[in-house]
Amino acid sequence: MKNFQKFLRKNTTSEERILWYYLRDRRFYDFKFRRQHIIKNYIVDFICLSHKIVIELDGGHHSYQQNYDNKRDSLIKAEGFKILRFWNNEIKDNVEGVLETLHLTLLSIPPHPRKAKLSSTSPKGEVK
Repeated sequence: MKNFQKFLRKNTTSEERILWYYLRDRRFYDFKFRRQHIIKNYIVDFICLSHKIVIELDGGHHSYQQNYDNKRDSLIKAEGFKILRFWNNEIKDNVEGVLETLHLTLLSIPPHPRKAKLSSTSPKGEVK
């Protein structure tokens, strides 16, 4: 799975490159995104872990694999993620609209709480 993930990162579509330009390095309102991220046995196009949002870009082939996409989406949603799907032509023709939709979605979802430290002792056993 990791090798396929690396392959996908090296062979991105032009639409993925366009969107990644806006999302990488916290350029998009300081939200951290990853690309080609593994969830269970699937690789998603983009993910914001802090808000549990997955972004998928769909080309023409997705109209032929709706059953696969539905099963995949169900498993990803079961992990607590919200999925935003955009057609490739939306990225090319209206990237500003896509980014606005993404921004409004991010603002509507509170950040996922980080794991709290459960221990009240230091690694040496001293009370903090």
